[in-house]
Amino acid sequence: MKPEHILQEIGKLYTPLSEKCQSEFIARSTFHTISKGEIVVREGQYAENAYLIAKGSARAYYLKDGKDISDWFAFEKEFMASIVSFFNKEPSPHYIEFLEDSLVLEFTKETVDLLSLKHHDFERLISKVVTVTMLGLRERLASILFNKAEERYHQMILIRPDITNRVPLTDIASYLGITLETLSRIRNPRNRI
Repeated sequence: MKPEHILQEIGKLYTPLSEKCQSEFIARSTFHTISKGEIVVREGQYAENAYLIAKGSARAYYLKDGKDISDWFAFEKEFMASIVSFFNKEPSPHYIEFLEDSLVLEFTKETVDLLSLKHHDFERLISKVVTVTMLGLRERLASILFNKAEERYHQMILIRPDITNRVPLTDIASYLGITLETLSRIRNPRNRI
């Protein structure tokens, strides 16, 4: 898999990038693998890098009272970053961990700023990525506030049918705001009392 191919796929999903923009983005990025379980951002750390996932998955999570709470998952053709730290130059409020061996295009905030000034198509791409991310987080919040646990689970499965094969169930349960036992009952209705 080549970076050019990934950017073409991203263009289909969000907005196309000119060949010149793609070339500059690739030249200013690092295309490499990240191992399963690797934590690339820790709470309190300044995170200057973002990741475009070509293959694999990652999650953002918080630690609260010794429990880890998954906040966000990203898969192929999606971006992962500590948004607060990346855009506001503040310490990250959460961790970012890769859940599978992953192939990523890693880039900096400086690259985003530079390419956004030079290429309007890149500026549109970043705008669409941020919009899609914000809408996804809004949907998740509304789901937690207004839907029952079973509805939240089924909604997640509709959006990402393969998630239970790729993400540990404990992470899924914390993402849904439920216990692992509740998730087990939802997944296997015969276990209900």
